[in-house]
Amino acid sequence: MPRGRVVSIRVARIFDGERLHRDGGVVVTAEGRIIEVRLGEHPDDVELVDGTLLPGLVDCHVHLCADAGPGALDRLPGATPDELTATIENSLLLHLLAGVTTVRDLGDVHNAVLSRYTSSPNVIASGTPLTTPRGHCWFLGGEVRGVDAVRRAVRDRVADGAGVVKIMASGGVFTPGTDTAGTQFTDDEMAAAVTEAHAHGLPITAHAHAHAAVWQALRAGVDGIEHCTSVGPGGAHVDDELAKALADSGIVVCPTLGTDPAIVVPPEILAMAERAGLTQAILQDGVGRLARAGVRIVAGSDAGIGPAKPHGILPRTLAEYVVSGMTPAAALTSATVHAAEACGVPDRKGRIRAGFDADLLIVEGDPVADITALQRPLRVYLGGEPVYHDGHRTAN
Repeated sequence: MPRGRVVSIRVARIFDGERLHRDGGVVVTAEGRIIEVRLGEHPDDVELVDGTLLPGLVDCHVHLCADAGPGALDRLPGATPDELTATIENSLLLHLLAGVTTVRDLGDVHNAVLSRYTSSPNVIASGTPLTTPRGHCWFLGGEVRGVDAVRRAVRDRVADGAGVVKIMASGGVFTPGTDTAGTQFTDDEMAAAVTEAHAHGLPITAHAHAHAAVWQALRAGVDGIEHCTSVGPGGAHVDDELAKALADSGIVVCPTLGTDPAIVVPPEILAMAERAGLTQAILQDGVGRLARAGVRIVAGSDAGIGPAKPHGILPRTLAEYVVSGMTPAAALTSATVHAAEACGVPDRKGRIRAGFDADLLIVEGDPVADITALQRPLRVYLGGEPVYHDGHRTAN
């Protein structure tokens, strides 16, 4: 028996990362790990929580140093180190209270997250994304041009402890003057980034709104595509050929749906998105097409970039995945098993299994029947320690 405090958690239902066990059972934790899972057992000396136990959720696309306020990304270059640290800590707390226990940070300013959190088992960080001069998010400090410079930039991320490389394959809605319908890097530059990342054992994921950029990244052999909206001259549309190619490749796609319905998006932001053909209906249609084609989809919210994308929004992301055509079980797996694989931690996160980290979430109801149950967390555990209990943050 492991030394240290042993905690037994008894619940009515268990979703183990892939399947729902409707008879529930007991999960035993110690020293930050799950040490035993007893399905269907309900000892009288352990309190029964009438809810569903899941692995802590994994959000594969966040921006911890952005505070989700107006112009959050634009304000980052002027933030002080102390301000960035405070924002990152608050962002992590908001994710945690929503049941998100692991995040993949895909874009900070001058390696703010990467320099502070590379030792954390619950933050996988890319550092500042690679982009072209005056390209998407150039103001974060990752401008680069030329094959040799791209290779050096990747090596710099490796040296700084990155767990993933992020490259801006197309322009973006929030960077005026960039092209969401076109590529930013040459084929040779994209291939160099992929080759260098893989040579150092790192995955590489590409921000790609443009149809041409998705194809370019796919041909280069990236491990993931962020957004994958497939914008062309006629608007955004994921066609059957692209969906099949993505499915056949096994590449992970992170669509980044999910917004706070209580937030009124400013008209200028809506206008920018509509000019790129990125309406909510079109984005959901694209996710549905990807899912039906068998593309490996992971959960990611793009949290932090603005008021409609607050930190901790992932439960709404998963609800939108279901509206788009995914089953609730598939949506849950996108935020557990598949997300852990995409983040490079498949042996520690994303499953309720002996030996895995005791990062756990209990929600009211059954999320396999009703995905919105994720928006009603009852308890959250990080490394076996409770951090949220029945509507209240737990003092640590």
